[in-house]
Amino acid sequence: MRRPRVLCCFGTRPCAIKMAPVVHALQAADDLDCQVVVTAQHRQMLDQVLEIFRITPDVDLDLMTARQTVQDVTARVLLQMTPVLAELQPDLVLVHGDTTTGMAAALASFYQQIPVGHVEAGLRTPDLMIPFPEEMNRRVIDRLSTLFFAPTPTAQEALAREGITSGVFVTGNTVVDALLYVRDRIDHLPLPPWHEQLGGYRILLVTAHRRESWDEGLANIARALRRLVEEFPDTAVLFPIHKNPVVREQMGPLLEDHPRIALVEPLDYEAFVQAMRWSHLVLTDSGGIQEEAPSLNLPVLVMRDVTERTEGIAAGCVRLVGTQTAGIVGAAREILSDPGIYQHMATAQNPYGDGQAAEKILTAIRQFFGNALA
Repeated sequence: MRRPRVLCCFGTRPCAIKMAPVVHALQAADDLDCQVVVTAQHRQMLDQVLEIFRITPDVDLDLMTARQTVQDVTARVLLQMTPVLAELQPDLVLVHGDTTTGMAAALASFYQQIPVGHVEAGLRTPDLMIPFPEEMNRRVIDRLSTLFFAPTPTAQEALAREGITSGVFVTGNTVVDALLYVRDRIDHLPLPPWHEQLGGYRILLVTAHRRESWDEGLANIARALRRLVEEFPDTAVLFPIHKNPVVREQMGPLLEDHPRIALVEPLDYEAFVQAMRWSHLVLTDSGGIQEEAPSLNLPVLVMRDVTERTEGIAAGCVRLVGTQTAGIVGAAREILSDPGIYQHMATAQNPYGDGQAAEKILTAIRQFFGNALA
């Protein structure tokens, strides 16, 4: 009898990191057939993750283009996934999170009446436009899905408020699985090039790229980083700057000439985990880092006005500081100046899981197929 086929579809670096443990678990399962389709919404950054986790896609759509819009990505994924689904005939399609790849792949699957499983289901902000387009993407995916892998009870509750109670499993976040996998394999890495410039300083690890910050927010963040290194001479900034040209054009000129600010190309995931281990504080507008850093006892300041990851704030390991220069500087100053506050944040328990999320997802999928075949 043919084994149930599960197709894992993703296209960005963050989704590849978070889906890698799920792919590993499915590929190790003798009773399931796992197929991997990548869209390459992020080409180079995706390839780095695939190499680290030793994942070879069965299908690579390679659809990234220069300065692509969300409309471009949506249309290409929808059109190119349709014949792939017809050929592979999966019994379940897994998508992740809130990307345009995930939303369009879920829609293509829905059109062909293939069940969808949403890894990292149930994250919400109060505003459909923040973050844009991610908030809309994840809400659409949840409306199209049959299985919902909620990372926390808070995400499960958000689904329940929308009437989604069947097929929901609380699993923890797979990014913790991925982080622990890489953490145990990076002792061999040499010192990175930026270490010569920043070694000996307290390192502020920064990521910033959100679309809703493209007007003034990114410039405000850059000004805040510059003020912090000027106020704290024992502190430096490591900023793996996003490849999006808008981010580079708005932030680069404000930061590139300071001796204690290192603007580097995006780090592969092993190098990024290494950088987190050597850092003192994270300032980010990204999602996954809010979940990863607490596992390494690293406090996080989230440079956004709202976050869908409120569990870290409630636990005390994360603070929401907005995108205004004064707010970012004030919060960072407090943590950098007060060892007690720093220690409280660094030792708060990570609410995002224990590294077993992929196995819990595998168990839920087996249960789903067992019920379907009964």
